[in-house]
Amino acid sequence: MQLTIKLTFADNEQIVTTNLMTIVAWERKFKRKASQIGDGIGIEDLAFMAYEASRQNGIVVPALLDEYIKSLVNLEVIEQITPKANAAHTATD
Repeated sequence: MQLTIKLTFADNEQIVTTNLMTIVAWERKFKRKASQIGDGIGIEDLAFMAYEASRQNGIVVPALLDEYIKSLVNLEVIEQITPKANAAHTATD
């Protein structure tokens, strides 16, 4: 699963995309499974994923998640990609 999240700060906007490690970090922190994302997740969940995706992509973020959240004006999921459960992946995927 990949989420593309648009982040709005007071002085700029960023777009980040989650990856497998982002989702694993979210599962570990919140003790939930990726399959539960479809049931609905909260803003804190999205903020955490944006924070982790930013860090993983070399974007400098505050050391504390709460400081990062305080700096956000808005965030929104602009794309969600969910691979099919029994889809075969090939070298061209």
